[in-house]
Amino acid sequence: MIDFDETALENIQTARKIVFFSGAGISAESGVPTFRDDLSGLWAQYDPMELATPEAFARQPALVWGWYLWRRQRVQEAQPNAAHIALAEWQAEQGDRQIICLTQNVDDLHERAGCSHVLHLHGNLFTSLCAECTHTVSEDALPEEHRAGAHDATFHPQGQEIEPPVCRDCGGYIRPGVIWFGESLDSNVLDQSFELSANCDVLIAIGTSGVVQPAAALPAIARDSGAYVIQINPQETPLDSVAHWNIRASAAQALPELYARVREG
Repeated sequence: MIDFDETALENIQTARKIVFFSGAGISAESGVPTFRDDLSGLWAQYDPMELATPEAFARQPALVWGWYLWRRQRVQEAQPNAAHIALAEWQAEQGDRQIICLTQNVDDLHERAGCSHVLHLHGNLFTSLCAECTHTVSEDALPEEHRAGAHDATFHPQGQEIEPPVCRDCGGYIRPGVIWFGESLDSNVLDQSFELSANCDVLIAIGTSGVVQPAAALPAIARDSGAYVIQINPQETPLDSVAHWNIRASAAQALPELYARVREG
């Protein structure tokens, strides 16, 4: 059981705008490996720069598409955990309060849990776009053989070199809709995230390492603007010095308990 901080609870209960800021830790509890954890086993011989840069896709599009198709398959097999569900329930009962989820994760577990307002800072595995004309393509608009759901749990594309689908508008290759090394975050999403963090009453950081910029700056922006900052993480992070209250527990344990305690009033 969590030893609740009464000042923190009071801040949450009176808050009109709450921002949840989630990172890889919340998804890891659903069995979704982090980006670098996935570079093991079948893919151990590859460097991230061979799989997650625009240059890599231009050089070896079939290899990169196969890697991301495999990742999408793994995410699709995972299920939202208790933390995702608690956050979704919190949003559903927000009433006249504003409760937003900003996430560094590229999976869709927040949405599958029922979250209604999610901003993906680093893109989304299940959205694709043309590498040439940037036309956006949803997962269900891809040819069936390029969808994660078309493959069973034993699927792995290593050595198969799966050719990416092509854009109907310009004929260019379709690429994953994630932010690669060397690319800037979507300016609209980043601007919204900065604004939401600067204008919230409470920011709750969940399972983030607090080191990947510029997203890692959001808790400090919130605190500097007068918000109460809470961190949920079983490990120490650079956000320890930013948060007013650090909860040393897993997201799947802490967030449902926190939600239940706040509802009690």
